[in-house]
Amino acid sequence: MEDQFATLLRPYLRFLPEGEEVRPDARLRDLGLDSMQAIELLFDIEDSYQVTLPDERLNDRTFETADSLWRAVDEERDSGGRS
Repeated sequence: MEDQFATLLRPYLRFLPEGEEVRPDARLRDLGLDSMQAIELLFDIEDSYQVTLPDERLNDRTFETADSLWRAVDEERDSGGRS
């Protein structure tokens, strides 16, 4: 997981203590990501990484942890995932 990605996530994780890094196994919902914020985060990710996550990726499993979300983004980048 890139540092830039962790930095992008941080504002959406209101329960992540100040100064604590975003761990790959961090459960995003436990750290405060709700469904409305997930949509905003998705827009930020798509703009920052120039990818579009396909509908089949927009599920609880993808947004479960920082790492699962990063893997989805990285796989789309590798495949040229721009719709």
